[in-house]
Amino acid sequence: MNDHSHEQRTERDERRYRHQPMPRLTRPLVRDGGVLRPASWDEALTRAADGFAAARDRRGPNAVGVFSCSKSTNEMNFVAQKFARVAIGTNNIDSCNRT
Repeated sequence: MNDHSHEQRTERDERRYRHQPMPRLTRPLVRDGGVLRPASWDEALTRAADGFAAARDRRGPNAVGVFSCSKSTNEMNFVAQKFARVAIGTNNIDSCNRT
C-alpha cells in the first residue's frame, strides 16, 4: 500500500463517519418487563452484579467465565484471572493470547 491510497481511504472513511455518525449509548440501559430504559450507573452495575451472582448461585461458579485480552498489560490479565478464581470461584478464564 502506498501513502496515497492510504490517505484516500482515510479521507473516505472520515467523510462516511462524519455524515453518518454511529449511534452510541451515552448512559446505561436496564431491562424492565422486556423493555430497555435508561438507568443510573449504580443501578446498572448492581443489576449486573446481581445477575452474575444469581447465575453462579443457581448453576455453580463454572456457569460464569472470564475472557481477557492480549492487548491488556500483564498486571490487568493477572487481576482478571485473580477475579475469576477468587471472586467468582471459577477456573474458566481464557484470552486471545494464542497465535
